[in-house]
Amino acid sequence: MVKITYHREGDYLIPDLYLEKNYKNDYQIGKYGHLRLQYLKEHKKAEYTIMLLDGTLRKHIVDTDIQAKERLEILMNQMLEKNPIDENLKDTDPLKWAGLMSNYKHSAEEIIYSELIFC
Repeated sequence: MVKITYHREGDYLIPDLYLEKNYKNDYQIGKYGHLRLQYLKEHKKAEYTIMLLDGTLRKHIVDTDIQAKERLEILMNQMLEKNPIDENLKDTDPLKWAGLMSNYKHSAEEIIYSELIFC
């Protein structure tokens, strides 16, 4: 059983809720973890509250962030294998190269959003 502490604000007792720090303390939560956290807060309030109270929210957010980063790397490599971009293009037409790479990244992120973040 998790013991919840409270602090007083005026006539109200407010629970002291926070993300636990005991799971991968040195890990900085990135873009995908923050997106998942925001989605849980706004659209899955009951699930968010349960994870916050039982101490699994940080683990969920960190694991989601790590999985999303790994999945992005895998998807980018797969896209570059199927539709290679000539490295000479980086020197001859850097804007076109950046545009193509950006397109691949956005496509991969759409997959990550639907599979891991907004589900």
